[in-house]
This record gives sequence, structure tokens and C-alpha cells, in this order.
Amino acid sequence: MRAVIALAAALGSLLLGGCLLRLGGQQPLRARGWEEDAGAAAVTPKVVRALRSPSPSPPQAGNRTTVNKNGIYQFEQASKCKAIQDNILSSSIKKKRYAEDYYLHIVRKLQNCTWIRRPEESTKFRSELASCCDAVHNFIASQNNTPLGSNMSYEVDSKKTILITEDIFKMLPVSSPLSAYPFKTCAVVGNGGILKNSSCGAEIDHSDFVFRCNLPPTTGSISKDVGNKTNLVTVNPSIIAQKYNKLNEKKTEFLENIAVYGDAFLLLPAFSFRSNTATSFKVYHTLQEFKATQRAIFFHPTYLKSLAQFWRTKDKMPISHHYYDNQLPKPGFHAMPKEYNQILQLHSKGILKLQFGKCESD
Repeated sequence: MRAVIALAAALGSLLLGGCLLRLGGQQPLRARGWEEDAGAAAVTPKVVRALRSPSPSPPQAGNRTTVNKNGIYQFEQASKCKAIQDNILSSSIKKKRYAEDYYLHIVRKLQNCTWIRRPEESTKFRSELASCCDAVHNFIASQNNTPLGSNMSYEVDSKKTILITEDIFKMLPVSSPLSAYPFKTCAVVGNGGILKNSSCGAEIDHSDFVFRCNLPPTTGSISKDVGNKTNLVTVNPSIIAQKYNKLNEKKTEFLENIAVYGDAFLLLPAFSFRSNTATSFKVYHTLQEFKATQRAIFFHPTYLKSLAQFWRTKDKMPISHHYYDNQLPKPGFHAMPKEYNQILQLHSKGILKLQFGKCESD
């Protein structure tokens, strides 16, 4: 989910057209080892009652009495939705710890609430991101923000540096290849099991720009739920190491598998850990060697550090962890309730739309 948050945040200031984000398939808090530091704000009795009370069935159309009942139902539902959203917006992960069931309960209730985009909140959020992180210039490592001969500090291995030699410098684009892409609609597609049977594929593919994470499958029968359009896909170097033996072999298999992504960008964290660098560079050189249509680009560590600092200032469903398997994340790498709470806040503010369940068919 960390990569998804980074991408969603980057869009706020990177894509100048003011993208409406549709985050599909985020796994609802299926992490281990997060209990020590997860939490949210205290919930008032009024909000708890709103969360726990069953949603009334909408009345059938008919006479004036039915119309009046319909108005009452809409008013009650709007009041419940406002109570839920107010609670999300006032939540603080430092005040109280909540189990994942708490967030899942909120999500189930939010499914009955109409999402409203609020351009003023989007503009404000984009401005905050531009001030803190400057995704337009810093999201991708480029020759403009990574001088030849400089020593770049790693994002996580911050005490370690890498000398930007001429060979490395030539691997970087002159400027960010994404800075001139003003799109109206974007889809940041996670790999959560909630995408199964969602019928969201058509809506995802209808977006102007589609982000995916960690080389997920998109072909075959699953495409009706996840789509197959891909403009950018993140690549965790561990996948290259485990599945393709760091491209010391299996290059052909790797190239055949990524062919489904067309001419998408492959985004790698080459400068997050020193152990990521060689594998990330191998991906770049393999694409060059075989003249692949995909293009490898790298997160800039300064951007990721700034983004992490920005988020620090913010504050048991039967679903598989992924829509294609149930391999859980390593303990300690994610604090899922914290991350999910942040995305819920963006949804409640009308900055992005979090797709919880099935997409509406045309």
C-alpha cells in the first residue's frame, strides 16, 4: 500500500489537470504486527450509534406518503453519512488504538454514502503537496534533479550514498517524463482481494492514466474486474529477485510477462535501499538490451523522504490479501490501519474516490 499512497500523493501535484482518483482494490487492513502503533480518534456515542444502526431499506415510489418517507430516509441516510465522515476527518491515530474491524465497519457503512468531489479540497491538498514534496520535479530521478558527480543519499539507508557516475546519469531522463501529463481522470489500482468480482475493469480502463503496483496480472478473466490498461506500474526489486533470479536468467520470461503492460513506465525504488540498486539497474539494462517498449524510471529518494514526512504530520472480512493470491506483507513494513485511515480521510474530503465494492455498469 505504501507505493499506492506515494502514487496517489504524487498525483495531487504532479498531474496538473486535477485528476479524480479512483483507488480500486485496496486491501482493507490485512497486515500483521501493526497493533502496537495503530489507532484513531475516540468515537462519540452518536457516531457509534450511526455506525452500528442498520441502514433502512429505501421505500418504493408511490403516493405522497411514500415520497415523504423517501425524503425522511434520504435525510436520515445523509445524517449518518455526515456523522461517519466527520468522525473520519477528526480521527487521530495517536489518540486510541482500533482493530481492523473498526475500519472495515466504517467502510461497509460508507458504501451507502454518495461520494462528492470537492474541488476546493483538491486544490488545497495539491498546494500542500507541491510545497512539501514538489512531485513535478522530484517524483522521478532525472538529470535535472540528480547532478552528475553528486553523492545521492538513499531514502531508507540514509547513511549510505551512491555516486552518480556518468553511466548512472545516462540512465536518467533529462526531466520527469510525467510532468507534462495533464489528465482529467486517473485510476490508482491496488492489488487487494476486494477487486474480485468488482466489475471495475471497464471503469479503470476508461481512465486517462492507470497506475498499477508490483507487476500484477491483468489478462484473462480477471480483466473484467481489474482492467488491463496500464500507463505506469511499480516494480518491487524483490519480485525481480525471487521470480526472475535478478534477471541473471529468465530475461525472456520477464519480457514476455511485462508485454501485457504495453509501453508503460516501470517505476523502481533503485535509491531506497542499497540492495535495490543493482537489480533496478538490471531491469533498465534488460529493457534497453532487448529494445522493449517499456521504460524503466526510478523514484527519487528526496521525494519519498519528503512524502513520508508529509504523512507524519497527518494524521475480518473474508478477502484475500491480493486479488490473485493471499501472500501477506512482511510484518513491520506496513502499518495498514494508519495508511488506510489516511486514504479514508482523502475520500471523505472529496479529494479522491476510494472504490469499495462493485463498480456500476453502464
